[in-house]
Amino acid sequence: MKCPFCGRNDCDVSDTRHIEESSIIKRRRECIHCKKRFTTYERVEIPPLTVIKSDGKRDPFNVEKLKRGIRMACVKRPIPEDIIEKIISEIEMELQDFIMEVPSKTIGEMVLKSLKKIDEVAYVRFASIYRKFDSVDTFLKELEKLKRKNKV
Repeated sequence: MKCPFCGRNDCDVSDTRHIEESSIIKRRRECIHCKKRFTTYERVEIPPLTVIKSDGKRDPFNVEKLKRGIRMACVKRPIPEDIIEKIISEIEMELQDFIMEVPSKTIGEMVLKSLKKIDEVAYVRFASIYRKFDSVDTFLKELEKLKRKNKV
């Protein structure tokens, strides 16, 4: 690693830490020549994930789109922001198990599973968009399923 102070290439690593719940590694380094210390951050580069849409079209995975969808489902619900961020982070980590491509249906099911655990209203909101509810009857059927599962 090149020293940012003297420009020489000989630096030792004195400390390495993994930043909690992320793929970032923090390293404390010291230049052998000028003896100055500096910190570097390394991030594991994950190959871009491709989402296979229901129509067969392929798009690059967009975490911002995932965040928007989850946040829209949670609008005006008593769900703390840190819980929403945790859901997003957990889904991103699960998606790392996929090599190059993931069906959009898989992502949608991950979101539904997470929302169902924390807030039924947010779950139904997301389901109504994701599953394309086209009538009140479809809403009612989904609500009935939720009621039955809660009674058991």
